[in-house]
This record gives sequence, structure tokens and C-alpha cells, in this order.
Amino acid sequence: MNNEQELKELVKQKYAEIASQDKAMNQASCCGSGCCSTDVYNIMSEDYSKLEGYNPEADLGLGCGLPTQFAQIKKGDTVIDLGSGAGNDCFVARRETGGSGKVIGIDFTPQMIEKARENVEKLGYNNVEFRQGDIEAMPVGADKADVVVSNCVLNLVPNKDGVFREVYRVLKPGGHFSISDIVLEGELPNALRQAAEMYAGCVTGAIQKEEYFGLIAKNGFTNVTLQKEKAIEIPDDILAVYLSAEEINQFKTSGGGIQSITVYAEKAEKSICCGPDCCN
Repeated sequence: MNNEQELKELVKQKYAEIASQDKAMNQASCCGSGCCSTDVYNIMSEDYSKLEGYNPEADLGLGCGLPTQFAQIKKGDTVIDLGSGAGNDCFVARRETGGSGKVIGIDFTPQMIEKARENVEKLGYNNVEFRQGDIEAMPVGADKADVVVSNCVLNLVPNKDGVFREVYRVLKPGGHFSISDIVLEGELPNALRQAAEMYAGCVTGAIQKEEYFGLIAKNGFTNVTLQKEKAIEIPDDILAVYLSAEEINQFKTSGGGIQSITVYAEKAEKSICCGPDCCN
């Protein structure tokens, strides 16, 4: 794959295209990448339609979980959504925070921010806002959020360690996150790992499950909990674009796989003193 900046530009370009498409076209794609046939409708995304606060115009079918359903959001909370797209999770979160809370969506694709702002204007919410920015350097001050959510976004970011560091920074002491993402168990075939379309499709940007949980612990989070997991199968018609029939069979029988997970973790109420210079 290319360097980090090139990968970011690839993702930005792909998701700018998605923001300009209609929902049906997006849901016919692999996590919105445009890499899948219409026979593999919605292979990663979950059904939001039964959640209160759901807004169909904000649902582009790009997620791989329902993090807001697991996020334990309370009335009056401040919630930050990483990679907020057209605002889907933000509007569900706003239903939980009520009018006394605040929801901030962050996305680095201008077209997505524009679409989300159009949606929030239609809904008339004055406590939901969308900020353009990189989730590795969030346009938010420290200790601002009670809850951070994200849906199938960190797998698109080369520097996942930097994102978890930022999540820790913006959370209030005692705050928590609930993040849905794609992880791997076992290795992907080289042809898939080298495919730019599969990177933007949320697959080859994923890291090993063990490494993912290691990054969470490394950045100081506690009470790390796997809230949900499910296997993701790439249909044969997609695999056949990149792999031979023999390689497809080897991949399917390798014992490895792709998983959608939803993970919860907390920022401690008080900072842990780790040396003579870090305590007041």
C-alpha cells in the first residue's frame, strides 16, 4: 500500500463520491467503496431503522455496527462521533442526549460535512454540529466528551494509535467510548491487501484483533469490553476480482477471517501517576 497521506487522499476521494450518490447506490457497495456487485447488498451495515432518532436521509449504509445502541448515552451528555458521514449516528445519539446534551460530528470529507449540515438543518436541531477535521487531530478541546462513538471508520485510518490517543484526550475523566470497527483474525491474501479499492472498502485497512485491543490498552483505557462481534464474509464475486479460484479456496479454509466488532472502554476518573513529574 501507499504512504499514510496517499491513503487518506484515497479515502477522502472515495467518500466524497459516496456523499454525492444516493443511498441505494451506497448500500450496493462494500462499506460504500463501490467495489461490490448489487448481489451483495449491505454485507457489512446493520439495520438502524428500529432505533429512535433514526433519519433515513442520513443513513448512507456505510457502517458495520450499531455503536450508539451500545454507547450508554444519557440525557445531557456531550457525544462526539468520529467519521460522522451524513449524520446517521449523530441523530440517533441526539435522541439519547435530548435537548440538554450536545452532539459533535467530525469528518474530514467536505462533501460529507455539507450533506450532514443539510440534514441537521432540515431536522432543526440546535445542539448537533458538524466539524470538518482529521480524527487524528480533532478540532475539539481536551476533556469535552462524555461519550465517543464511531462506526466503521478507524479501519480507514492508517494511524489508529493516534486516533485512540485523541479519543483519550477529548474524553472527560470517567467518560467512555463505544466503537464499531472491522478487525482481522489471520492474514488476508496479498492481492487483497494491495488493492486500493479494498482499503477504501473497509477491509485491508483493518488490523489484527489482538493488535487493536492492544492499542486501546496502550492508550490508557480501562474496562475494555467486547460488546458485539460478527463474522464478515466477502462474497465470491468480489474475491474473484482479486484472487484465483484456488486462492479463494485457500483463503476460506485458512482459519482466518474478517470480523465486525463493537468495543467499549473507559477513561479513568483520575489520571494514574506514572512518575515523579506527573502528579500535582
